Amino acid sequence: MTSRRVRIGIDTGGTFTDVVAVDEESGATTTTKTPSTPGNPADGFLAGVQKVLDLMGLTGEAVTAVSHGTTVATNQLLEGKLDRIGFITTEGYASVLEIARQSVPDGYGNSYFWVKPPRIVPADLVRTVGGRLDHTGAEVRPFDRDQAVAAAQFFKDAGIGCIGVCFLHAYANDEHERAMLEVLHEVHPDCVVSISSGVLREYREYERSVTTLVDAAVKPKVGAYVTSIRSRLDEIAPGVPFYVMKSNGGVLSAEEVVHQPITTMLSGPAAGALGAALIAQTAGFDRILTCDGGGTSTDVTVVIDGEPALTTEGTVGAYPSKIPMIDVVTVGAGGGSIAWIAPEGTLKVGPRSAGADPGPMCYPSRGPEPTVTDAHVVLGRIPPHLLGGEIPLSVEAASGGLETLGGKLGLTLEKAATGILEISAWNQANALRQVTVARGLDVRDFTLTTFGGSGSLLACRLMDILGLPRTLVPPNPGNVSAFGLLTVDVRNDYVQTMIAKHTALDAGAVAGAFAELEARAGTALDGEGFARDDQRMQRTADLRYVGQAFEVRVPVPDGELDDAALATVADAFHAAHHQLYGYDFRTDPRQAVEWVNLRVSGIGPIRRPDLVAAPDRTEGSVVDAVTGTRRVFFDDWVETPLYARTRLQPGDVVAGPAVVEEFGSTVPVHPGFRATVDSYANLLLTKESAQ
Repeated sequence: MTSRRVRIGIDTGGTFTDVVAVDEESGATTTTKTPSTPGNPADGFLAGVQKVLDLMGLTGEAVTAVSHGTTVATNQLLEGKLDRIGFITTEGYASVLEIARQSVPDGYGNSYFWVKPPRIVPADLVRTVGGRLDHTGAEVRPFDRDQAVAAAQFFKDAGIGCIGVCFLHAYANDEHERAMLEVLHEVHPDCVVSISSGVLREYREYERSVTTLVDAAVKPKVGAYVTSIRSRLDEIAPGVPFYVMKSNGGVLSAEEVVHQPITTMLSGPAAGALGAALIAQTAGFDRILTCDGGGTSTDVTVVIDGEPALTTEGTVGAYPSKIPMIDVVTVGAGGGSIAWIAPEGTLKVGPRSAGADPGPMCYPSRGPEPTVTDAHVVLGRIPPHLLGGEIPLSVEAASGGLETLGGKLGLTLEKAATGILEISAWNQANALRQVTVARGLDVRDFTLTTFGGSGSLLACRLMDILGLPRTLVPPNPGNVSAFGLLTVDVRNDYVQTMIAKHTALDAGAVAGAFAELEARAGTALDGEGFARDDQRMQRTADLRYVGQAFEVRVPVPDGELDDAALATVADAFHAAHHQLYGYDFRTDPRQAVEWVNLRVSGIGPIRRPDLVAAPDRTEGSVVDAVTGTRRVFFDDWVETPLYARTRLQPGDVVAGPAVVEEFGSTVPVHPGFRATVDSYANLLLTKESAQ
């Protein structure tokens, strides 16, 4: 019988499903791709598992664990394909979704033109129930069971099988929500229910309501998908642990994910950020910007000391979701982003995308509009084929489309193509500024790490625009997200709102609240199979100055929480506030600090794959990696050497202009730049003047 020794990571994208398998004994990795199956993503997933096992000559018995990044929940929200949902809330608060936050996108100058989008639940599917708690959780009015039964019966009669429950101040006391859940189970036993105290124990009833409703909305589809994979995976590898990536940078067993499906939103971008973080940290860089370029969009995030920045202010589509998620900014600047002329006569790129079907004009399917990929292929920046020749590209078709577009603007073919790439680069640069400059960080202190099929194509231009010192391009960059799934710990997040001024804070009460959150996290990790000695608890708190509307998250020390420990948290808040906003009130006794939320992340660590250094070149030279030349347009047309990345060895230096090509990605090295191969086979792009 084969001894189990392989872990598999699978990232399902819109076009391809990426698969990475790591041999736990040797640390060696095997990568492959298989077409995604949008009709039933589980088919592509299982095909990927079987394909990588066949490549390694192994059976399912060799698999120790499978980790998966899925876009099922994200796509359902982005496409707005939600079934009818019911909403039950506190009497007198039926309009909480309509009132929302009264915010208008792009500022109030847009208020004349802006049309409020439909709420996630229309007003006729909102029901209220009597009963009231105050902000401490004390009961003001008792729960009205008769109204609860009437609400449940209404949804049963209306055929609504998906319901969210959010009562006022349920974060402080979940008694009324639990009572409502019991009534729903009795009266309408077939319905799927999410209650806010089980999804988000945090104040701000609008965000809590929407987050709860989103959780309920995606529960049936995510549950069916994960359950289907679990049962079919058992046919290949019976009983193998199956983890699903969460947006907070952790994974959770499939059995648990079914109960908290909202946590799987943005799981693909989260895995990519973590994979890039491990690769860059191993290469010696602790402050990195990740740039994950795909066909439709580019995802960017910031990583410091191996930890991606987290936020709870995220949105997916039109829905704010206050769950912990890696702070990813997404822009419609991928390879398939369409170039078009705005009504005022200016050139625009994205956010509309040609996707994989019909795709760019250069694809065999011949999309009708020019895209970023068409600009790259016309300028010679990418070869006239993708995936090692699997997808031939027509330079002629792309040129025709760009000449037509350029003609309308009075631009030559080269200028039109260069203009498209320039706009795309600035779109990406602005996204990178959002996660750095807008957070009080100096973008020039970071190493850019590019991956994904199109992530590295504009790397040199981004370095010029942002003043970045270097760019790291990992080997097999298209598989970094799948690799990232193998670097991820099991992680659960818990939050409790506890609003109090720092001067009036009871250290015992804070310690007790943290102990309760840690107990819940510990119980969850017990269920995941982690011994208590292996579990790690990470405490944070959200603080603000009295009168502010938003908080800043800061770490809380381990160990005993006495007044001195709480004072260090307040000091950390002053420092973080100064970094973010350029000022603080540390020395102003009139401006009090207020604690808002206490948070605990329970972490079950897993064994990460080893990244093994390769020996330096012992014979031959970098010239051996040259496969030919191609005319490439940078500032002018230049006959440019082409390098096969798989033939490059540590210590090799490729001077621009040059193009480095591999199976799933291409790196144009502009004039004035050089690419150095490090001991882990990463390409490090730097400017010649920086040497």
